[in-house]
Amino acid sequence: MIAETVCSAVSAAGLGIAAITAYRKRFLSATRIFAYSLVPVGLVLTGVVGWVADIVFKPSVWLGFGMLAVAWLLFITTRAVERRSGGTRKERKAAARAAEPGAVAPAAPEPALPGRTGAQPQAAARPAPQAKAAAPKAAAPTEDFSDIEEILKKHGI
Repeated sequence: MIAETVCSAVSAAGLGIAAITAYRKRFLSATRIFAYSLVPVGLVLTGVVGWVADIVFKPSVWLGFGMLAVAWLLFITTRAVERRSGGTRKERKAAARAAEPGAVAPAAPEPALPGRTGAQPQAAARPAPQAKAAAPKAAAPTEDFSDIEEILKKHGI
């Protein structure tokens, strides 16, 4: 009952604003405001307002929404834990099969991704500082830039 009264008052206010806007010769805006002001009355006449009022004021409905929220949080939490622990069940089964005696080891280990733990030890992921210092420096590029120089000279640069 109260919801219907509020919707009627909102529609009446919208119609008044639409009339003032039309008086100011802004007919396009007035038509748009008139359309918006018809929406609350239409919702009351279709019964949507009563349905929403029943949902809002029933404790059992809110309990249902709470249960849905808890279920959603549990799904999200399990996904986050799964990602942090090193993969899905399928990946853990593959790792267990590879650890069995007589199993063929993969050729090269995959690089560890940032934020993931448990897949590889940190020492294996990073090269030793001595190895980094002993690595030969990359040779200077031996490309020919003559064509680029010609273009620059052609444009006076």
